Amino acid sequence: MALAPSVHVHDSGSEIPPEQARRARIVLAALVVPLLLATLAGLLWLWPTGQSPVGSQQLLADGMSIETAEIVEVTGEQGAEVRAELLTGVGEGQVIPVQVPPEVLDNGADVGDRVRLLFSTSALGSGVPYIFWDFERTVPVAWLAVLYAVVVLLVARWRGLAAMAGLAASLAVVVVFVLPALMTGAPPLAVALVGGSAMMFFSVYLAHGLSIRTTTALLGTFIGLAVTTGLAMWGTRAANLTGATSDTSLMLQGTFPGLRLQDLLLCGIVIAGLGALNDVTITQASAVWELHAADSTMPRRRLWLGGMRIGRDHIASTVYTLAFAYVGTALPVLLMAASYDRAFVDTLMAGEIAEEVVRTLVSSVGLVLAIPATTAIAAALVRTSAGRGPLLAARPARPAPRVSSELPPRRASE
Repeated sequence: MALAPSVHVHDSGSEIPPEQARRARIVLAALVVPLLLATLAGLLWLWPTGQSPVGSQQLLADGMSIETAEIVEVTGEQGAEVRAELLTGVGEGQVIPVQVPPEVLDNGADVGDRVRLLFSTSALGSGVPYIFWDFERTVPVAWLAVLYAVVVLLVARWRGLAAMAGLAASLAVVVVFVLPALMTGAPPLAVALVGGSAMMFFSVYLAHGLSIRTTTALLGTFIGLAVTTGLAMWGTRAANLTGATSDTSLMLQGTFPGLRLQDLLLCGIVIAGLGALNDVTITQASAVWELHAADSTMPRRRLWLGGMRIGRDHIASTVYTLAFAYVGTALPVLLMAASYDRAFVDTLMAGEIAEEVVRTLVSSVGLVLAIPATTAIAAALVRTSAGRGPLLAARPARPAPRVSSELPPRRASE
């Protein structure tokens, strides 16, 4: 009986002419280096060196402090709904009555909970100087963070550690640059673009390494970001979204008189789409590389078509991923809006809901268009690169192991 023809599977380190890999790196560097330089220039231009126009606002008045206590009894008495043992402050160890709002008491204030209390010396004569401020959440949130880190490390190992480093660096960009720049009066859209670009460089390269594959994903992310930004600029203005639909927005307008809430809304839309953009572009670049690894003779058109078959599934999931995320975030607003007797379309077009609708549509369009763009770039470059070498330095290619389906097993000559 004749044996089936031999099937050889090459890994992604298949032998590639070094000259072709070098050309691919040069092309990518010519595209990415200007983006990196523009990001650095934007950081220098927008870096918050001055003081906020309103200065640093004092959280508590003189004679007030925040103390920690543990609830030992729920009394339900008017003006002293719970009794709690002070864990900090002058009266540490004492059990004192605490005034708690009814909505807090009805939704989770139980014996054993730790709470933060506002202490005011001016209220000493009233008999209830301690008022509920908030719950103390440090310990449970810290345990969740530890669990998250352990699970990521166990499943993704060192790649997971690198991804968490990228996340930390990206959040540092928000805390150190984005928020202070907005507080000092920098243009929100420029801050969002520069900050988002810096976050992408950190998250992509720290999590996935400096390679042609990850740089391909980065370019696809920039394309999606450009589409998202353009549509967000048009959508917020065409739909007359003001950004002034929440109490927090109105407080910001009062605190920072020069801040345009519509620009702040635009800034939020741009930054909100970054994580999902990075997700789809990395996935598409990896899909094309794996298709090439399975068959290194596959032409570019077939690589693109194969990558898009995977991409269509990703698009299908993306359609509802962002929608579900925003529905979950805006559920209280949706519930309140649904309580009014009005048409469904009128409900969707209400200001606070229309913001979420536009945000979802704009981000989804950017995501969907980033998939074919990334797939095309990856298909064009994967056949001229090994995909694992440094971006700016050619590395001698090495022969790839081959696995044969013939029996008995044998290794093909290299």
